[in-house]
Amino acid sequence: MSSLLIRDVRLVPFPDPGSSEPVDVLVTDGVVVAIGESLPFPAGTVQVIGGAGRWLIPGLWDEHVHLGQWTLASQRLDLAGVRSAEGAVQLVAERLEEWPEVPVIGWGHRVTRWPDTPLVSQLDALDTDQPIVLISGDGHHAWLNSVALMSLALPLREGMVAEGEWFAAYGRLSAVLGDDGTGPDAYARTMAAAAAHGVVGLVDFEFSGGVPEWTERWHAGADLVRVRMATYADGLDAVIAAGLRTGDPLPGGDDRLVMGPLKIISDGSLNTRTAWCCEPYAEEATLGHPYGQPNQTPEELRDLLRRASAHGLEVAVHAIGDRAVTDALDAFAQTGATGSIEHAQLMHRADVSRLAELGLRASVQPAHLLDDRDVADRLWPGRGERCFPLRWLTDGGADVRFGSDAPVSPLDPWLAMAAAVHRSADERPGWHPEQSLTVGESLAASMAGQSPVAVGSIADLALLDADPYACGNSGPDAAAHLRAMTVAATVVAGEVIYDDD
Repeated sequence: MSSLLIRDVRLVPFPDPGSSEPVDVLVTDGVVVAIGESLPFPAGTVQVIGGAGRWLIPGLWDEHVHLGQWTLASQRLDLAGVRSAEGAVQLVAERLEEWPEVPVIGWGHRVTRWPDTPLVSQLDALDTDQPIVLISGDGHHAWLNSVALMSLALPLREGMVAEGEWFAAYGRLSAVLGDDGTGPDAYARTMAAAAAHGVVGLVDFEFSGGVPEWTERWHAGADLVRVRMATYADGLDAVIAAGLRTGDPLPGGDDRLVMGPLKIISDGSLNTRTAWCCEPYAEEATLGHPYGQPNQTPEELRDLLRRASAHGLEVAVHAIGDRAVTDALDAFAQTGATGSIEHAQLMHRADVSRLAELGLRASVQPAHLLDDRDVADRLWPGRGERCFPLRWLTDGGADVRFGSDAPVSPLDPWLAMAAAVHRSADERPGWHPEQSLTVGESLAASMAGQSPVAVGSIADLALLDADPYACGNSGPDAAAHLRAMTVAATVVAGEVIYDDD
């Protein structure tokens, strides 16, 4: 029997702060079996971590990741700082001059901030036979040249590819571009980077090849952290045929790689003006829908929820606009399905209460508000107090879970927590600070429902170099302290997967 003994650590309480004296923590077979001062060495093989008075918490989870896209992010052309279509074309031209025989995959632009409209003809004017695919920062549309459109079997056009058409095309990128940098080794490196932040698990919402692809990747070495694999509607038949229910280990894997929910993208996004809202956008919607638009009829949404629920699957419904949230909650109430509302970016107060009453999780991405505050004030004037309503959700008894939506935001739970505590990324005061959370509440929202470390806890752990409460439980100093947090060690199922020594 092998054990892990963590010496001289302080157990971090949450959601309320407190102090604790140093203790030893003994882990056997992936479970915390003893906590106390100067614990004796157990029999058998023992690995020892010297805590040196550091702070121990349950391991962190990212509840919303597109892992393949995030893995690719380091290899992509960064367009996050571009302020016009002309500027983006210039960066693409520079990339092609440097690597003329390599397709250009860009990420991060946000056209709502641009004075000009991106056109296919602008990219075609670069006169290359390489595909150019520039993916928006919210992941909901892409700007392609004609070579890329034809390579992905998309109709030629002058404008962008958006929403459902883009989501379907994204899944074909690897076949068109060859080695797209998402092999098992690349995934393993991404997992290692996440583990260095204290991450022990994630929910993967990638558009992927489903169970066979994940199982193959897992056995090829991409098996560092826990993974819950979501499916989309086009993979639902295969999941049902395999008899997989949410929480079941995937075939050929172990209990760290399990089936997650059915993911449904019920509306669009703020930046593309496709999030479905009760009031019209202050500027003309890109696709000619002043309120945004749903991606399914109400009947189609309910049919998917019923089918998934009947086969033991939870459902994760992407709903950003307030109309989309209301409709999703109606669907959950009418079908009895369980699961989560993903994003819940704009909500009515009554829907906050309904979400909690239905026992659904609010899977939110606080770091999005750092990018979206100015756009929201412009496109949704007078509605900012209902955006990212973290305080309402927490006080209303909802099960709040944090994620990143990486690569829309970095896969960094400390950034998400900091954004929830102080809703600002610059010198400005927090945006609608009445919706802020405390450090302790943010910690609790980052741990997949785990309680503070105790005897009987699953040994998914993160050893921190600093006390999370060192700069208080709220405010800008507390948020800055969270952003600067470093992790000394991360443990999954009793095995050390990251050690900074």
